[in-house]
Amino acid sequence: MIYRSRDRGINHIRARKAHSCYGMGLGIIILDEVYPGFPGDVRNASGYPFPIQYEIAEGVDITSLVRAEDKSPCLKPIQRAARKLESMGCRAIAAECGYFAYFQKEIAGYVDIPVFMSSLLQIPFAQQLVGPRRVVGVLAASRKYLTDAHLEAVGVALGTNYVVGGAEDEGRCPQFKNLWDANTRPDPPQAYYDQAERDFVAVAADFYREHPNMGAMVLECTGFPPFARALQREIDIPVFSWGTLLDYAYSVTVHRDYYGHV
Repeated sequence: MIYRSRDRGINHIRARKAHSCYGMGLGIIILDEVYPGFPGDVRNASGYPFPIQYEIAEGVDITSLVRAEDKSPCLKPIQRAARKLESMGCRAIAAECGYFAYFQKEIAGYVDIPVFMSSLLQIPFAQQLVGPRRVVGVLAASRKYLTDAHLEAVGVALGTNYVVGGAEDEGRCPQFKNLWDANTRPDPPQAYYDQAERDFVAVAADFYREHPNMGAMVLECTGFPPFARALQREIDIPVFSWGTLLDYAYSVTVHRDYYGHV
């Protein structure tokens, strides 16, 4: 454990409106599903250097959020979860699955703290970084379920310099299906890290090679960050993930001090 001296900037404290807890970090809305996540997965709190508070969006599972055409039944449970995290004192709200992008505008307009519903929020930023002659690769869990509505909700201009792929589309990542597919996963859901990493890196690297002008990649799924560093070693371009989004979300809501010398 690292012991630090107290923050001398904290001298007088007062309650924040309707906030019950203090020293909080990020609030994460998670799906109403039972499966484990490797460190680096948003579902696994141990991988992050700041406090994580979870709240289940009751009744919202992978089928209703990702695969269902009518997603409107998901809105109320997501709003309830967001409000609960806000009242707990979380500094910002994020979510477990990239397909929560669909509700970015609704939730950002519902609470009074910053909302980061999807890793896909980083696409416009990545596009600016690579310039118009190169593309941003958007690697989703399943390409067919990532719609224009998801992209528009996070500020992506349709038809601009991005391409979309799906890691699970050809059955090449069976370890992920063992966690996330309610119809095929074992009981209890389980996966092997080494196999998942090997399969994921192979699929993502193939996606990269299909687009020689790819300048950056954005990983949609919260289950991908554990393998993002291995992927970056393979393709050597900027990789945006849920991990980079959460680091950013925390840094802008709890800005760090700088200690050094001149």
